[in-house]
Amino acid sequence: MRIEIVNLTEENLVDAPEWPTYPFSCKYCTYWEYPEENAGSAAEKKAVMIQRKLAWLKRVNSEWGNCGKIAYSDGQPIGYAQYAPARYLPRSADYDSGPASEDAVLISCLFIPNRAFRGIGIGSRLLLSIVDDLRQRREKAIETFARKGSADNPSGPVELYLTQGFAIFRDDKEFPLARLNL
Repeated sequence: MRIEIVNLTEENLVDAPEWPTYPFSCKYCTYWEYPEENAGSAAEKKAVMIQRKLAWLKRVNSEWGNCGKIAYSDGQPIGYAQYAPARYLPRSADYDSGPASEDAVLISCLFIPNRAFRGIGIGSRLLLSIVDDLRQRREKAIETFARKGSADNPSGPVELYLTQGFAIFRDDKEFPLARLNL
């Protein structure tokens, strides 16, 4: 299996893999970017949401730089990650263990939706690609609201982050804020 990790762009956002148990994938999801938009059915929202997501992606890429990654296996998208400073992800203020720190970049999504691709190092490779990117950009820290005890969450399991050097910065029974100082 050949794994390739590429930067998220306006052109490849449509490749973001589908989450089988969620009404729509990250290419449509604006949970972190536009907290006020949670009404209506998934079908009604898709056309509007992808346009909002593309506008957000274009803005962040223009103002801050690359803010995501897609992992491909033999040309098929199998993983997705999104990250940016918290000012671009206002939902981070809603978490009990939040808000995200002003000096950190927040990973809002890092997932491998197909369970057949989990547990074989793809999530770790995706995470390390983000860490490398942010170190090169001289960012100070990375944070995420990872989930305890479950990989079935768009931000991924806290155990993934802990094995890669993150530490619990602010604890919570379900979504602790994990942090890696760069």
